[in-house]
Amino acid sequence: SPQIWQAALSTLNPNPTDSCPLYLNYATVAALPSRVSRHNSPSAAQFITRLVRNCLPGGVNRCIVMVCERSEVFASACALARAFPLFTHRSSASRRTEKKTVTVEFFLVGQNNGPIEVATLKCLASATEGVRLAARIVDTPCNEMSTDNFLEEIRKVGKDLGITPTIIRDEELKERGFGGIYGVGKAALHPPALAVLSHTPDGATQTIAWVGKGIVYDTGGLSIKGKTTMPGMKRDCGGAAAILGAFKATVKQGFKDNLHAVFCLAENAVGPRATRPDDIHVLYSGKTVEINNTDAEGRLILADGVAYACKDLGADIILDMATLTGAQGIATGKYHAAVLTNNEEWEKACVKAGRNCGDLVHPLVYCPELHFSEFTSAVADMKNSVADRDNTPSSCAGLFIASHIGFDWPGVWVHIDIAAPVHAGERATGYGVALLLSLFGGASEDPLLNLVSPLGCNGDSPTEDMERDSKRRRLV
Repeated sequence: SPQIWQAALSTLNPNPTDSCPLYLNYATVAALPSRVSRHNSPSAAQFITRLVRNCLPGGVNRCIVMVCERSEVFASACALARAFPLFTHRSSASRRTEKKTVTVEFFLVGQNNGPIEVATLKCLASATEGVRLAARIVDTPCNEMSTDNFLEEIRKVGKDLGITPTIIRDEELKERGFGGIYGVGKAALHPPALAVLSHTPDGATQTIAWVGKGIVYDTGGLSIKGKTTMPGMKRDCGGAAAILGAFKATVKQGFKDNLHAVFCLAENAVGPRATRPDDIHVLYSGKTVEINNTDAEGRLILADGVAYACKDLGADIILDMATLTGAQGIATGKYHAAVLTNNEEWEKACVKAGRNCGDLVHPLVYCPELHFSEFTSAVADMKNSVADRDNTPSSCAGLFIASHIGFDWPGVWVHIDIAAPVHAGERATGYGVALLLSLFGGASEDPLLNLVSPLGCNGDSPTEDMERDSKRRRLV
């Protein structure tokens, strides 16, 4: 009844969130923060996921009514998707015969609050599928998500989109000069691989390459991790998983430019064939690298990936995404990925895209002339790990990757380190899918992705942002 509803609303005191059970817990009304800071998303996406996980009543058929503005629909949908992970190996789940259904309805308030178009719902379905696909891959342990299994996931997405992937594997990597990917993955039972999905529409005016770190398990190699730091390393393929989920959704919704998804896949294992510290590898760029830490392996495989994107794919824009450094969580925290780029406009665009889609981003210092000397080697072009771990290690790790395209390369290079936001507790978040969809939304044929794109024409002004930041409480 209206009286009960009003009474429930009047009890809510969000600080930053609050909830009130209704009808013997058959329903819950929950409020999001009434204000968010400028480095948060106006959608309060992290709080949406948390509230749904904690407050959604049980049952087989569940319904969520999300009250928000049109500009927050995309971020809210992706946040809701994160609350429903696909992967589980609980025996009770396999015995359950009935499927659980969650219905999500959006109730738009504020300006432009007409009904949501069917096309928008299709875009939300593609995006949320992408988020859940990425999270499922990241949650799956290495005994079921080896490099072979990951390639199978790539082939499935390719089949769905009518694209045949290019795959370079095992000894062929060595023969063709991919010393980084081969060197990291050669000790594992399942061989390393470089895989590429390519979308090349007629009328494309530029070429974009997304390069993903797909270390399906990271023992650290011979520079082995300890017993407390190794658990969770099934998540080291989070960058490649996000790129797969985002590529599927992006191409489904129509993308006007050439888009290549490059997957650098390897298992960093320990064995008689493992790379040793002091070994020197020749990477695909032609540069030589002296290994001083086999646990700094992500940058080696990504160096090969970005060099391939530059040399073989002719990319104008190269974005690499990776769970690269533990230091990222110290630098920008658990919720904000770190961005390092040679282009200030793209740095701003990443931050804005993060606020628009809920996958938050914050910049790192880009200063190769001060920091790249950390990799100085007496016998090779560079070492693979820094001399001083107290000198912005997350920036330096990114600079290692950029050095294999060259610091004077005229194109746009963007590096996103997602080590911390790839998971929340013991669950994957599917981080990165929404960010890529938003960041490149301006090249999409989809109106909703155009709306959340920082490089599009959605007319966001600073005053508009401020008004949204101080908006009245929203309900989920």
